Amino acid sequence: MRGPSQSVVKPAVVVLSGAAASLGRRIALEIGGELHGAAARVDEADVRFSSTKDHVQSLFSAGHPVVAVMASGALIRLLAPLLSDKQAEPPVVSVAEDGSSVVPLLGGHHGANDLARKIGAVLGAHAAITTAGDLKFGVALDQPAAGYVLANPENAKAVMAELVAGEGVRLFVDGAAPLVASWLAQSRLPFEQEARVTLTITNQDKAAGDLELVYHPKNLVLGMGAERHADVEEAIALAEEALARGGFAKESLAAVCSIDLKADEAAIHAVARHFDVPARFFTAAELEAEAPRLKNPSEVVFAEVGCHGVAEGAALAAVGAEGELVVEKIKSKGATAAIARAKGIIDPRHIGRARGKLFVVGIGPGSDGWRSPEVSRMVAASSDLVGYSLYLDLLGDLANGKVRHDFDLGKEEARVVHAMELAGQGKTVALVCSGDAGIYAMATLVFELFDKGGISDAASRIEVQVSPGISALQAAAARIGAPLGHDFCTISLSDLLTPWEHIQRRVKAAGQGDFVIAFYNPVSMKRRTQLAWARDELLAHRPASTPVILATNLGREGENVRTVPLGELNVDDVDMLTVVVVGSSESRTVKTGDGKTWVYTPRGYSGKADTGMKGSEE
Repeated sequence: MRGPSQSVVKPAVVVLSGAAASLGRRIALEIGGELHGAAARVDEADVRFSSTKDHVQSLFSAGHPVVAVMASGALIRLLAPLLSDKQAEPPVVSVAEDGSSVVPLLGGHHGANDLARKIGAVLGAHAAITTAGDLKFGVALDQPAAGYVLANPENAKAVMAELVAGEGVRLFVDGAAPLVASWLAQSRLPFEQEARVTLTITNQDKAAGDLELVYHPKNLVLGMGAERHADVEEAIALAEEALARGGFAKESLAAVCSIDLKADEAAIHAVARHFDVPARFFTAAELEAEAPRLKNPSEVVFAEVGCHGVAEGAALAAVGAEGELVVEKIKSKGATAAIARAKGIIDPRHIGRARGKLFVVGIGPGSDGWRSPEVSRMVAASSDLVGYSLYLDLLGDLANGKVRHDFDLGKEEARVVHAMELAGQGKTVALVCSGDAGIYAMATLVFELFDKGGISDAASRIEVQVSPGISALQAAAARIGAPLGHDFCTISLSDLLTPWEHIQRRVKAAGQGDFVIAFYNPVSMKRRTQLAWARDELLAHRPASTPVILATNLGREGENVRTVPLGELNVDDVDMLTVVVVGSSESRTVKTGDGKTWVYTPRGYSGKADTGMKGSEE
């Protein structure tokens, strides 16, 4: 798996039957994975797929650890055509359908053995570990413990072969590195002072010998300051220069740190991505507390941001009181950099805070089958969920383990502000909307708050990603045929936020333009006259026989989709959960042999000569 600065690649637990789904869900919860189920047989899953071969191969090719509840032989045959690079392949584990055996098939030293042991412990099953080094020495040298990086994995096979053959091993620890971790100290490795095989622990950039493995401890932090809109390439070059000045290996970097005013600075995040580490941020007060330890304090910086040093201060704040500055501040035109070293391994999750992330997601009608895999991944990656209670309930098991922030209808602005402020605290938040987040939903309000204010400075620096969902008009159209086959528009009949005279003008224009019209918010408990007015207005522009689709509870229990002629549209047949789609004068109904009535709006294809023009469907 990639480093923590990237989106975490979660293990995919693949099940092929409903009978295996509960076992798969149990495994997924224990290992922090996602449940992937065959759509034909598994009703509830985070991700559903149609072709097992295509899906498993796609997961493997994308680097996802795969835990498949299926026969080992079948899984081997699926992946055999893709096997090429042992070092780059993700872990693959097979689990018996009765949960009795767990077999790491690929990537034993890259996580598969550990996954197998963890799953075996949870299920009370036998973990079939066959890797020689693991069995003899109790350690996988090409899979060091968290916080250590093996710089030359290509040497691991030769080194392990020597050890298995009876050779001893010499351990060299750089004096500036942390104490040897228990993963080596508690192993059964045959340590000898004069052995030919060497294990080296250092944060210096070092070329390894033929029978040497070099491990870099993550105990360095790069502190950076930057002018607004600093040049990305310049910042990366400065960071590389700082490492070179100390002779340090980039693998020993645990994080890139700065002041929280730079939480949305592109150059800082580009440097973090360059080294594949997270970016973390401190307040000015936290950085000012490091002022006595700064080598290059600046009154100019203090006057601008409230602390006497950003690069040195951030690096020192991250490594703690026992850490030390090992590369003093260096400058480029628009950036500064410094490096500090901690006494032990650094866990970036426990220093400063991350730049907050807000996922604005549309879950469609709420059913698994109509929720996109991207939305499911975003929700799964979130620590907090914000939304109307019904929408959060529709997430089902996907909401398990998340902190819920439930809001009633009518509290839309409070809902969005709360989500943005949570993200401003460094959390990863999903703002959950029904349908599509950008169609009469919360995405618009997020960007309005960015534009007009009403949020804290921290909330204004968060990262936002919007992911689409199936909207009510799309769902209604799909259920009844193809009424949106030609030009269409959407109009909300709610006058809570839009003056009624504006809505009337839009309905008249849509009627004159002969658009198919999807009416959102057609009625409410107190508002019953607008839909009747819209019906009467449209009757002046299109026949009374024009088909009208009334779609209620789309994609959920109690779904009801029916059609009525425009002239017979009764407001009492419509409720708050209904979307009303009024056809144009060209819209038609047709019955198929099974007696079902469909609605479509022709675009003229059937009567048009084939011109052979590329893109004729656009």
